[in-house]
Amino acid sequence: MSSDHNPIISVRNLVKRFGLKTILRGLSFEVEKGEFVALLGPNGAGKTTFLRILASLSRPAAGRVTVSGFSLPSQAAAVRRQIGVVSHLPLLYGDLTAEENLRFYARMYSIPNPDARINDVLDMVGLTARRRDLVRTYSRGMQQRLAIGRAVLHDPEIMLFDEPFTGLDQDACAMLGDVLREVAARSRTVVMTSHDLSRAADLASRFDVISRGIITASAHSQDMDTDLLLSFYRDAIGAK
Repeated sequence: MSSDHNPIISVRNLVKRFGLKTILRGLSFEVEKGEFVALLGPNGAGKTTFLRILASLSRPAAGRVTVSGFSLPSQAAAVRRQIGVVSHLPLLYGDLTAEENLRFYARMYSIPNPDARINDVLDMVGLTARRRDLVRTYSRGMQQRLAIGRAVLHDPEIMLFDEPFTGLDQDACAMLGDVLREVAARSRTVVMTSHDLSRAADLASRFDVISRGIITASAHSQDMDTDLLLSFYRDAIGAK
């Protein structure tokens, strides 16, 4: 390994337990700056648990994790400034409008010229016309759109998406795909869990499979069409 090897995310021998159950079993993982990695795996494989640890939302039992040069969990506050997270929970305030939610997060991240940035984000996620409506009146798909806007608001270096297409209608899925392509085009780093192989194949530059609490296989997108990806995935999880 060359001396200038400096991954933006580095994980070594990660272990996570819930009571007597071990979810992650010595998992190791690296991401270079600008990569778009799709984390694939069956339900219960540990994908969401792993992403929560990367997002500083959960503490590992053992192992070493660094994100943008900061160690987790000891430097969690610094890590949170480098990442944007879209999870199953939208992390939005229902009794605030879309605009008020984004303004709150803009203050948290000390975003300069927040009005212009908020306008850009609302336009990007297709919610300009509903910017003054309370979020509790939004559909699930609209809340997910706004959650994506919240996550990209501070233009983070790293984006973490946990099954981001879940609950979205066709238009919202297309919008999210455009957002993810825009993020990737700006050389941002993306880690996305997904069970939708066709969408992963269309977006990711690398595919890693989690099975039984470890990374069991990794492949790059070159010459990896959907059929090859499906075969790769089945082999990686030991499907019959």
